[in-house]
Amino acid sequence: MSALRRKLGDEYQVVSTSASGGGLPPPRSAPRGKRQRFVDKNGRCNVQHGNLGGESSRYLSDFFTTLVDLKWRWNLFIFILTYTVAWLFMASMWWVIAYMRGDLNKAHDDSYTPCVANVYNFPSAFLFFVETEATIGYGYRYITDKCPEGIILFLFQSILGSIVDAFLIGCMFIKMSQPKKRAETLMFSEHAAISMRDGKLTLMFRVGNLRNSHMVSAQIRCKLLKSRQTPEGEFLPLDQLELDVGFSTGADQLFLVSPLTICHVIDSKSPFYDLSQRSMHTEQFEIVVILEGIVETTGMTCQARTSYTEDEVLWGHRFFPVISLEEGFFKVDYSQFHATFEVPTPPYSVKEQEEMLLMSSPLIPPAVSNSKERNSSVECLDGLDEVGTKLPSKLQKITGRDDFPKKLLRMSSTTSEKAYSMGDLPMKLQRISSVPGNSEEKLGSKTTKMMSDPMSQSVAELPPKLQKLSGGGGRMEGNLPPKLRKMNSDRFT
Repeated sequence: MSALRRKLGDEYQVVSTSASGGGLPPPRSAPRGKRQRFVDKNGRCNVQHGNLGGESSRYLSDFFTTLVDLKWRWNLFIFILTYTVAWLFMASMWWVIAYMRGDLNKAHDDSYTPCVANVYNFPSAFLFFVETEATIGYGYRYITDKCPEGIILFLFQSILGSIVDAFLIGCMFIKMSQPKKRAETLMFSEHAAISMRDGKLTLMFRVGNLRNSHMVSAQIRCKLLKSRQTPEGEFLPLDQLELDVGFSTGADQLFLVSPLTICHVIDSKSPFYDLSQRSMHTEQFEIVVILEGIVETTGMTCQARTSYTEDEVLWGHRFFPVISLEEGFFKVDYSQFHATFEVPTPPYSVKEQEEMLLMSSPLIPPAVSNSKERNSSVECLDGLDEVGTKLPSKLQKITGRDDFPKKLLRMSSTTSEKAYSMGDLPMKLQRISSVPGNSEEKLGSKTTKMMSDPMSQSVAELPPKLQKLSGGGGRMEGNLPPKLRKMNSDRFT
């Protein structure tokens, strides 16, 4: 125990769940009554079919399978009874032929040729049939050529004997070679465990193979049997739900050489999404495990089954390691196959953990949208383009470059976007921007300066006459004629 604690830590406690284990069983809150299981631990299904009515005749239509499915005591009884009745019937037929021909009264007459030599009563007829059926020989009793009905009966006996032998011997051979006993050497852990693995809450159980011969193409499946009621009010007493044990990743295909731990990750798609340690005391469910594979020695398909009820699922436990490295081989210790130990596990369900994670995460502030301002600026640019195309060519030359108003609006829109984007900055940067040295007045002066520079450049590019009319770079609207002033004001409005 001390070595185990040094290896795993002081917070882990070893718990043996087997009857022969040295540890104590895990404590339970309150003992429950015996649950009615759908599948026993040995794999037998607790289902009985009743009130079949006229459907019972279907068993006779597949009589061979019905005979194979019977228990061994009934198979042996049918085997002995069939041979006994067949032998007595055929022996009676030979005795009837001897009686009808009068061979029984003339058996000791040397001048008389009977149908079967040395048959003078029923025991002698029975011995003749056994010698013929078992091909022992005709040392003392034999068929003569004076009896055609005996030859016909002999042919019928050979055909009927072959059919009976093939049916009964074949049935017994299949019964003996059935892989049900191979399933006895496939082990399942007595309990299932729920704990964290790779950061996810996982349901785990263990499977093992006691023989050295492998199970070819071994595959495992899990079914959850749980009662539920549909939204329409229909009650389903044994609703079957699929538990994913690696079907999407191929982990359900097992290389069953050493004991393996089968895992079912509990997520939003799992039926155990709402299962917590507290709710396990009130839930009622049954997990059916089905292991299928091909027996390597016989090539026949074998299936092993077991089940786990809610009382057999241990919350916060993990299986004890059973594989150790020896000199030149790996050793499996099956004495610890069912043993588990406690590990720190949150008692909450996956759904509750996700809700707590969302509540503890910081809220993300919504970003300020400048789509309206951008759209308005784009609309202004489009309007100016339309007005510019309507002006005469002379006025377009007077105003300088064609994209002059468009540049002004673009520069003003960028400044407005910068002003609006201050709300998206963190609090420290907003405080820095609110310092008097970085006030809005300076920003406004910069924008006006940027807007005035293109104006001065455009006036400088005008012809000398128009520069004189503008008064050396001032506003030229006051010196323009009334018609041009009106047209220019309509353009900018």
